[in-house]
Amino acid sequence: MNRIAASALLNLIEQTGLDVATLAEGLDEADLRRSRLTRAELLRLLRLMASSAVAVPPSAREDMPELDWEGWRLLALRLQAESGGDLDDAIWFAIHSVVPATLLWLRVYRQNQPQLFSMTPV
Repeated sequence: MNRIAASALLNLIEQTGLDVATLAEGLDEADLRRSRLTRAELLRLLRLMASSAVAVPPSAREDMPELDWEGWRLLALRLQAESGGDLDDAIWFAIHSVVPATLLWLRVYRQNQPQLFSMTPV
């Protein structure tokens, strides 16, 4: 995978994470479990975010060691469930822990290593 493709994945992860944060803002756990539409959209976004994180090549991962790449791999597996309490727990954990931490580190890397996010050829 080339650098531009890796950059595209990082940008997709970041934008999807912002979408998750926006959609989940002010949402409590009971609301999450009750709302089929919001829950379904959060699950769709989280699956996209997780599959993108899993697809980031090792060379790009090495440039960003503070991101929990293994956590994203494990979360991707948990998000494959069709339904149930474990899936709801995974969604809740992702929107309140994994996504905010990922967005924080991506912001730091964007400031300190903007070339990781650049879509222009070198």
